[in-house]
Amino acid sequence: MKNERRNFDQEAASWDLNAGRVKLAADIARTILKEIKLTQDMDVLDFGCGTGLLSLALQPFVHSVTGVDSSQGMLDVFRRKTTENGLQNVKAKYVDLEKGDVLSGSYHLVVSSMTLHHIKNISPLLKQFCSVLYPSGFLAIADLDLDNGQFHGDNKGVFHFGFDREDLRRMIENAGFRDIQESQAASIKKPAGDGKSRLFTIFLMIGRKQ
Repeated sequence: MKNERRNFDQEAASWDLNAGRVKLAADIARTILKEIKLTQDMDVLDFGCGTGLLSLALQPFVHSVTGVDSSQGMLDVFRRKTTENGLQNVKAKYVDLEKGDVLSGSYHLVVSSMTLHHIKNISPLLKQFCSVLYPSGFLAIADLDLDNGQFHGDNKGVFHFGFDREDLRRMIENAGFRDIQESQAASIKKPAGDGKSRLFTIFLMIGRKQ
């Protein structure tokens, strides 16, 4: 498995032109809204926010959204979108775990969509998520079911070929979460690594801070 870092900066400008990617974010947002009652007093952290597709979908329903990402190019697109739409309750922050950055602030909900499989060591990150949540705050992670390395055409920067839900559930529990629930958030049909079209499923796993 390759583990060189993927250059998301180069992909940022055209990221939102992928209709399947945009639909996927919308489907995940819709599932989060169905499973968690969002309110206007909630502050949300979106880890691995990219261009803000999920952040901006949740923004109307909460007090604030803070998007964090390690790609400055993605954050530039995110900030441009928030400025163009005059959004005062959304901000973007550069956070690079590989450089020793840590999450900060206090939130009622932490979301992360299609990012965890790019993180080599997941347990320390899950503990960081727990540390920035208020008591009884929610964690919502959307990512791939096991995909045998077929989802990405190039597995550069991919450390996990999807996740076994039970394994991830145990990791989330060990990080300090309870009441863990899971559901299928979305599916996407696309050419797999072998060139054949395949249906990939994306789960949503939700836990509450103990």
